[in-house]
Amino acid sequence: MTVGTSGADGSATQRAYYRLRQMIVTGVLQPGEKLKIDGLRQRLDTGASPIREALSLLTSDYLVERIDQRGFRTAETSSQNFTEILMLRSTLEDLALRESISRATQEWEEGIVLAHHRVQRAKATGAEDFEEHHKQFHMALLANAQSPILLKFCSQLYDLNIRYRYLAGSALDYQRRDVAEEHAGILAAAVARDADTASERLLNHYRLTGAFLSGLLSGAAAQ
Repeated sequence: MTVGTSGADGSATQRAYYRLRQMIVTGVLQPGEKLKIDGLRQRLDTGASPIREALSLLTSDYLVERIDQRGFRTAETSSQNFTEILMLRSTLEDLALRESISRATQEWEEGIVLAHHRVQRAKATGAEDFEEHHKQFHMALLANAQSPILLKFCSQLYDLNIRYRYLAGSALDYQRRDVAEEHAGILAAAVARDADTASERLLNHYRLTGAFLSGLLSGAAAQ
């Protein structure tokens, strides 16, 4: 979601929007949690108006829900919701990646190589901004597609998907997977302008995590 409000209030709304989005995506604010304006105002050290505007914007991102037009809560999570997100993400990113590769340029190639380097470095050093770099790498792969609406949806779906990974927390064990190697394989195919292989590797990358999370959610629902 683009935060288009201008002036000082716009800056406050933008800061509140990004901070609240981060708190929801990373699980600091849990699914279904009621979002009280006064409490958030104190936590974010900002005014009530920017908080309300930011929450309204986040409803468009499907991260926040209105409660009878009187209040807000974080969006609920479910196995069905995750399955839909994974299906849409796989479908739309396949389109965006293929278009991006079909328009490949030296500048785009340099961009994805740099983004890959940064995510690898952030992972190796345990940097707090790892997730930011992780998203930047995935979006850099798609960035050459001349489809701004498609890219906007891909960005939103990334946040919706990554929220489930954070909610899984320590239960998501990557020890049996070499995620760095998966990223490197996607990068190599993209740089080689091999759209079929790049897409296959990207979608397998998502489905491996998706299969684990789907099982985890189904198990939780059965308890």
